[in-house]
Amino acid sequence: MCGIFGYLNYLVPKSRKYIAETLMDGLQRLEYRGYDSAGIAFDGGNEIPLNDSPKMPCVVVRQKGKVMDLRNAVSKLEDTNWDLEFETHAGIAHTRWATHGEPSAWNSHPQRSDENNEFVVVHNGIINNYKDLKAYLITKGFTFESETDTEVVVKLIKYLYDKHKAQGHNLTFQDLVELVISQVEGAFSFLFKSVHFPGELAASRRGSPLLVGVKCESQLATNHIPIVFSKGFLARQAEGNESEHQKEFRGSVVQSPLLRPESNAEAEFHPLGSNKNIEYFFASDASAVIEHTNQVIFLEDDDVAVVRNGCLTIHRIKRGDISEPSHREIQELFLEIQQIMKGNYKYFMQKEIFEQPESVVNTMRGRVNADNLSITLGGIKDYVSEIKRCRRLIFIACGTSYHSAVATRQLLEELTELPVMVELASDFLDRNTPVFRDDVCIFISQSGETADTILALRYCKQRGALIVGITNTVGSSISRESHCGIHINAGPEIGVASTKAYTSQFLALVMFGLVLSEDSLSKKQRREEIIRALRDLPGQIKQVLELDDKILELSKQLYTEKSLLIMGRGFNYATCLEGALKVKELTYMHSEGILAGELKHGPLAMVDPTMPIVMVLMDDPVKLKCMNAYQQVAARGGNPVIICNENDDEFNQLSNKTIKIPKTVDCLQGILSVIPMQLLSFHIAVLRGYDVDCPRNLAKSVTVV
Repeated sequence: MCGIFGYLNYLVPKSRKYIAETLMDGLQRLEYRGYDSAGIAFDGGNEIPLNDSPKMPCVVVRQKGKVMDLRNAVSKLEDTNWDLEFETHAGIAHTRWATHGEPSAWNSHPQRSDENNEFVVVHNGIINNYKDLKAYLITKGFTFESETDTEVVVKLIKYLYDKHKAQGHNLTFQDLVELVISQVEGAFSFLFKSVHFPGELAASRRGSPLLVGVKCESQLATNHIPIVFSKGFLARQAEGNESEHQKEFRGSVVQSPLLRPESNAEAEFHPLGSNKNIEYFFASDASAVIEHTNQVIFLEDDDVAVVRNGCLTIHRIKRGDISEPSHREIQELFLEIQQIMKGNYKYFMQKEIFEQPESVVNTMRGRVNADNLSITLGGIKDYVSEIKRCRRLIFIACGTSYHSAVATRQLLEELTELPVMVELASDFLDRNTPVFRDDVCIFISQSGETADTILALRYCKQRGALIVGITNTVGSSISRESHCGIHINAGPEIGVASTKAYTSQFLALVMFGLVLSEDSLSKKQRREEIIRALRDLPGQIKQVLELDDKILELSKQLYTEKSLLIMGRGFNYATCLEGALKVKELTYMHSEGILAGELKHGPLAMVDPTMPIVMVLMDDPVKLKCMNAYQQVAARGGNPVIICNENDDEFNQLSNKTIKIPKTVDCLQGILSVIPMQLLSFHIAVLRGYDVDCPRNLAKSVTVV
């Protein structure tokens, strides 16, 4: 959803122009997440102040529209010395996806504390108790200029700063942020900047992703950062004592200042030696920092990360479970800038559709042994025996990831002979679904940060279930919080509408089922049939992609229509659901994925000679039933586009509008049959003149509930 980017250069001289361009380039890398406005905050003034001079003002520029509109607004700033060089500087930037308040400059981030921009913040997520906080702050004389929940946070930190300063308390940036997050309820990641703390940035997260990239010429002092706990606060908690200040605000919104822990040099992250120059990059997504560094630290919930005098420290208000790590590791990103560029393609989605022959190879690499017909999944190998003994398999996901579970449910039931449930995460939570210790819960998410899926994961974990994560993002919340998992290795997916991640998730789940059935002699023949088919899959995907021109011609017949029905059954029902979702996401047409067996129970009423229909009719065990469904449609005047196997003369003769794809084993046919639907929805959207990579109202990673 929203995108956060921050840049802090310490003892690394950079011009104001370079700093602003770096911030806006970072936002450009985050455009794919979906947004409707953007903003930036950096130091103003045209002279570097001396130590006893007034602090430099903070300039905030916010703009409705795209990052390019923000660039134009920044370039028009008057009386700005873009060549002014800063030895140390902290700046923040943001792309906003509207939740509270319509898209506008006033509702964009960074949100400010006052007209002088003393504190500014960028925020991803939703503040659940913002109305209570806002009402309290209004009684203290604050006025609000936006409709956002975020403005409450930045005015709260201003209120705390002023109040404690008046009382003689010398609070640090860390203290203030800890006070703020102790009062905030909901999901968030924050990045703060303040004129009172020049050259510092403070960040925190809870339920919304945030990482810190580190770039340094010298060797770093450590490859991990110990967590520092606020000892004074913990001591007061343990003793159950309250100060007078706490009593005054108990049940309201503001508690007493936290006592700072004693300085601990070992808890600081900085370069070794005399050369202390270092750069920090804060971001909600690794794609924004990869062009600068591949050394990153993933923050955990309730971490408070502060950079002061070039040193990064990570703090927490209270200790969690004894099993929680006491430090944060520096991790290396195995991602290249070329992977997040369009290359020779006009759109990211187009590129990702055509990358699928390579992405499925990457998903299978090192896992599928075609010589001895075996499958190895290293991420779950220590848990396979426990999974086999479970009561049931529960797959929990949202959107496209949910469809990948639907697509493989039948095969998993066949191979494991276990009950398989497939659940939408939001509905799963709404029902308070019973979960038991002998259940295995599998959570599927491309980003690994889907809010509903993460909440469902924690719900199941609290009930003692074994947690398996299937994601495309190393270091994501789901991959960190799972007991074991499978990384799908599809590579970065920038287009909002998922394509290659779906086929890789599909493939990962097939391999999951094959591993669970490896000891079954009765399933040996079926397993070997599937593994042989996996070997041919990349080449068959290439054959399907060669149909692009034909699918474009069909798209020209459909792009002016208002509705599209997609029908199928068996292993290809998920293709209908996923195809309909792609049509809705990209073309804004009404579309439904219909189980062909349910036609006579209602959907058949929509069929007439004017209704556009696509039918997925494969040469598989439900072929005869699919033929019956086609006859029902044809009898009502329907003239569907048919997706069928290239060697199936019976289906090929039914219509002059056919898309013929290679035949593979029935359980893998959905990987091939979904690609024509990806291409069809892509071409219809382009013909309609829509933004394929960033559909309206949608975001790549849904990090709010």
